[in-house]
Amino acid sequence: MAYKKRQRRRRRRQAVAAAVMIVFVLLIGAGAAGGFYLWDQSRDYIGAYEKSTYNKALYQGGLFAQDLCVTSGEVSLDGFQPDSSLHAAGLFNLGEEQVVCGYRLFDQLYPASTTKTMTAYLALKYGNPDDLVTVSAHATDFNWDESVAGLVTGDSLTLYDLICGLMLCSGNDCGTAIAEHISGSEEAFAELMNTEAARLGATGTHFVNPHGLHDDDHYTTAYDLYLIFNAACKDQRFMDIISMSSYTAEITGADGTVRTASWAPTNYYSAGLAAPPEGVRVIGGKTGTTDQAGNCVILYDENTGGTPYISVIMGASDKTLLYDQMNQLFSAGMTGV
Repeated sequence: MAYKKRQRRRRRRQAVAAAVMIVFVLLIGAGAAGGFYLWDQSRDYIGAYEKSTYNKALYQGGLFAQDLCVTSGEVSLDGFQPDSSLHAAGLFNLGEEQVVCGYRLFDQLYPASTTKTMTAYLALKYGNPDDLVTVSAHATDFNWDESVAGLVTGDSLTLYDLICGLMLCSGNDCGTAIAEHISGSEEAFAELMNTEAARLGATGTHFVNPHGLHDDDHYTTAYDLYLIFNAACKDQRFMDIISMSSYTAEITGADGTVRTASWAPTNYYSAGLAAPPEGVRVIGGKTGTTDQAGNCVILYDENTGGTPYISVIMGASDKTLLYDQMNQLFSAGMTGV
């Protein structure tokens, strides 16, 4: 009897396998091969990411290129001459889905605090901005010369407050508090960052922390930074935050006392320390500076016709050069001057 049961089970498995094969053949015959091709490309991409293999050609396929500015190489722009100190530069016309300028777009570089764009993106995607967050001792453990928003261990404030402190005054303490709230730890959050980077097609990126303090294994590319920033800009809440001239948070200390903290943006355009050329409006963005990364900034901009752009410069030797080069990029690519 047991033998007969095993035989019946074996016949059922064989029948199922045959049915699956028939369906597979019919699907191919019906023209579904393209779908299987896309699936296979996605699988290959994940494998490439895990091996840290950077494949620029992936950006040109339909899987990742939908609604994106794509290129497989350098894109020169008349009127823009990158300084020899620059690590990379890019200008992306979102309206026409065009890479207007691409200088070393695919070089793996240290991003410094431009990393925080991904942190904000994930906080808005996976968190509730109204959540009340209590700041841990680890989130306030930064050196005196590292950028913080002035949080104190035991402080309570909303996740939205933290995102504003993260993107405006570039608070590393805000970044760690966000990471711990969303994922439980910085390490777990870094895994989420890398998973999302892969999902966005950022194959040249690897993160190890939510704030961008230097680590040799923490890097991205100018093009990947565009991909991440572009994804974040699709959330109106993110756009509202980066366009603020200032933000005041209400913070409750561990002893129950309430205080306020006001944060202003660090990019020179929003701070009134630099002016774009006529015909260009800077909405907002994110800066980053370390010794290894140099001076970096990524911005959301518009020309007089309302066409949106994303512009990025990485690795300028100082802030004066950073904004001089950005203005040259604006003039050459957005105003025609």
